[in-house]
Amino acid sequence: MDFELNEDQIAFADMARAFAQNELEPNAAQWDQEHHFPVDVLKNAGELGLMGLYSPEDVGGLALSRLDASIIFEQLAMGCTSTTAFMTIHNMVCWMIASYGNAETRETWCPQLTAAEKLGSYCLTEPNAGSDAASLKTTARRDGDHYVLNGSKIFISGAGSTDVLVVMARTGGDGPKGISAFVVDAKADGISYGRKEDKMGWNSQPTRMITFDGVRVPASALLGEEGQGFSIAMKALDGGRINIATCSIGTAQAALNRARDYLHERKQFGREIGEFQALQFTLADMVTELVAARQMVRLAACKLDAGHPDKTAYCAMAKRFATDVGFRVCDQALQLFGGNGYIKEYPMERYVRDSRVHRILEGTNEIMRVIIARRALMQDAADLL
Repeated sequence: MDFELNEDQIAFADMARAFAQNELEPNAAQWDQEHHFPVDVLKNAGELGLMGLYSPEDVGGLALSRLDASIIFEQLAMGCTSTTAFMTIHNMVCWMIASYGNAETRETWCPQLTAAEKLGSYCLTEPNAGSDAASLKTTARRDGDHYVLNGSKIFISGAGSTDVLVVMARTGGDGPKGISAFVVDAKADGISYGRKEDKMGWNSQPTRMITFDGVRVPASALLGEEGQGFSIAMKALDGGRINIATCSIGTAQAALNRARDYLHERKQFGREIGEFQALQFTLADMVTELVAARQMVRLAACKLDAGHPDKTAYCAMAKRFATDVGFRVCDQALQLFGGNGYIKEYPMERYVRDSRVHRILEGTNEIMRVIIARRALMQDAADLL
């Protein structure tokens, strides 16, 4: 077992770090303040391949592993958590279309998505179907060579500013087996968007409700087969959970770096506050927990890449642990800054605000515990335990 990055991974990390330092970090506070969605910067990311990291090469992707993508997203998140989080969602959408779309759908959307000439949103959550996603009510009724979509989705990242939607809708009976997945043009007739949500964090990407009222979608836009949509959504979320856990790690690392520097800069009682043992202990715990979280995320990514039978449980464990640790490290880093951490002259409060939602989305951490516990209670779970 080798925990060291190989030469390619080091090069990927260096490239992502440079992009974060040049394009993301200098603008992150302004984007947050002005609630600005940096489409131009996302297009620059597309030119580097960052918007199709694990999509196949035949549609313009880099075909990287989930581990490689995690290493890249961590560096990007150190520059801007919110923008990187949208990039992970866009990557997921592109991968879903490339993996399950027919030739026409792949050709129509994927090359433009990997280049960030078009942007994508993932549409699963509904007003009455959050953690219980299998109870979603949006319908897709077959009508000749089309499906007709009716219903609504909420908390959709990028909604109103993206070009393509991957939508989960009910084509059959109750439960997960009645759900199918569709690729929908975001500008199609019958689609309307709600107001931009005023959020605690993640302000560099818009979040809106989407309503579908008699939206006609070509039958060729079906991903996979009828009834396969929930399975596709859950497979996408395995990777999505690694991605959002990685965003927490990157943000926490940025917070930790700034806190370390501040312990040298700030003086009280005639000496650097980093000389006080109590603060040294705090820093030591932050470092230890962050390293542990990073290794758990990378382990889960390796399990997903290998198609391990317990990959879903590993992804759930990584998401639960890393997002909890990431938020805690950000909060502790703010505490080390004292009053300065609470004002917007420093990025500490933004780190806390942006990382808080990671414990909710891609499946709440409570749902992650349900997934883990169900697997651990099975008689053949010895290897997992």
